[in-house]
Amino acid sequence: MQYFNSNTVLYLNGKFQKANNTTADIYGQSLHYGYAVFEGIRAYNTHNGTRVFKARQHFERLKRSAELVHMPFSWDINDLIKQTYKLLELNNLKNAYIRPLIYCAPNMSLVAGTKTSIMICAWEWGAYLGHEQLKVCISSYERPNPKSTPMEAKVSGNYVNSILATTEAKSKGFDEALLLDMNQNIAEAPGANIFIEKNGRLYTPPKGHILPGITRATVIELCHILDIEIIEKHLTARDLKHADSAFFCGTATEIAGIASVDEYKFPLRWTDSLGATIQRTYKSLVLEKQNYEVII
Repeated sequence: MQYFNSNTVLYLNGKFQKANNTTADIYGQSLHYGYAVFEGIRAYNTHNGTRVFKARQHFERLKRSAELVHMPFSWDINDLIKQTYKLLELNNLKNAYIRPLIYCAPNMSLVAGTKTSIMICAWEWGAYLGHEQLKVCISSYERPNPKSTPMEAKVSGNYVNSILATTEAKSKGFDEALLLDMNQNIAEAPGANIFIEKNGRLYTPPKGHILPGITRATVIELCHILDIEIIEKHLTARDLKHADSAFFCGTATEIAGIASVDEYKFPLRWTDSLGATIQRTYKSLVLEKQNYEVII
């Protein structure tokens, strides 16, 4: 996929510039050690124009991620939201995926960086995992130990684990992987949280060994609105393989139904599942005017 062309503009440290004129320092900690934090945000072409979904929550999490790994964060969130809208306008993007990244200055040591930069880019990106139900396998890779790195931070280096898991899954003929944690409980997909349905209830792993996703929180909110019982608890692979249905959720993924895990095929038709109800409601939610904050 081509993420930019000769006319693509990005935002870098307070200025807009052409993406193909931008350079990165090869001695940066972020390049060598994965010492960077990022966000994934979506903008939708709503009935009231292009709107960035839950922009404040995403930029607040970006700030929190930086703080958790001792990276300076000196930017005003209101201004970042404003500049994000300007970035979309300059690139003539209506539906878009937005990627803010905070990275460090040149430094070959393993001491926390003292000078950081921020870059925001955006591109058109459809459903990350496609529109069909997914064939999933349980990965041989585990989610990192939460005592090794802060789980609630979107740290670039953590996603080497995700790349390995997805690559392994695709090499075996699956669409995506599902990782367990160090206790052999279900954690999450390489880039998405998971919900399973059993006997008319939804279950999802608790915080601790997962990235507590903003879309995950949105799904839980929708469950309360729709009067769907939602239970956060530790789940095993056995729980998953006795479930009625399951789905992934995330900003890039949105809501994606799962057809099977390893050899187990979920018995409930997707169209009859709670996940399908959540999927329809989520699609309506992101197009509603009142769900957006625009800073002029």
